[in-house]
Amino acid sequence: MKIRPLTYLLITGLLAVSSLMAQSSQTQGNFTLKKVNDSLYWLNDWRLPYPVYQFQTGDVDGDGSEDAMVGVIKSTRFYPEKARRLFIFKQVNGKARALWMGSKLGGILEDFRFVDGKIRALESTTDSLFVVSDYKWDRFGMAFDHFIIKGVDQETAIKTFTQ
Repeated sequence: MKIRPLTYLLITGLLAVSSLMAQSSQTQGNFTLKKVNDSLYWLNDWRLPYPVYQFQTGDVDGDGSEDAMVGVIKSTRFYPEKARRLFIFKQVNGKARALWMGSKLGGILEDFRFVDGKIRALESTTDSLFVVSDYKWDRFGMAFDHFIIKGVDQETAIKTFTQ
């Protein structure tokens, strides 16, 4: 699998993402993401030795406390190709602790955002179509909730994802 050029980032906030990458750190709530170089970041005290493409906070698991969602680019044991992954962290005594370090949601993850207590994912499929899906927390990790739209072209998916 090859990571596709993500021209839609211009639509979804390339300036904000570029700003994040150009700064040495960004704080959201109780979490601080510090950039050391293009492939080394720190989330509070947690070392992230991967490129980061997204950073958001919100209450993912519904326990009333803020969680950090960090999009990283890396391979995994079961998916050896480098691709976009989603990591979710809790804060325990001021330290970041892994809540979920996902290998995959459903399709090929292109981007995500936190909407109404769920993770909204823009995903591509193996047949070059796109879907926008919502995922919710389910005791151990993220579980598919429903499609917002599926089997559409990139432009339609991006419009839906950004609404």
